Amino acid sequence: MKIGVTSQNFRTITGHAGKTRRFLIYETDDEGGIQEAGRLDLPREMAMHQFRGEHHPIFDLDLLITAGCGEGFVRRLAQHGVQVLVTGESDPLTAARKAAQGLPLAPPQPHHH
Repeated sequence: MKIGVTSQNFRTITGHAGKTRRFLIYETDDEGGIQEAGRLDLPREMAMHQFRGEHHPIFDLDLLITAGCGEGFVRRLAQHGVQVLVTGESDPLTAARKAAQGLPLAPPQPHHH
């Protein structure tokens, strides 16, 4: 399983997934373990909010974890087979481990406009 986590600082889970350009990528192994498999640091035009091409690197994920996103973002990724989970968890590895094990994540923080 390939899991992406939105992380503008590569340390914590960040929100505004449609504008995020930095992602931590985790993969599960055959024994159920999980490890960081890479990082994406995309140019501005590759933020999902701007992207209008055919294939985006996050379309290769099975799951994307973020601290916040809009319904349009969730629908767009679902069209490419990527499930989106929104959480209040701040640690990327903890969230990825829980998600890989099918455990619930901390609920998202309220978002005010």
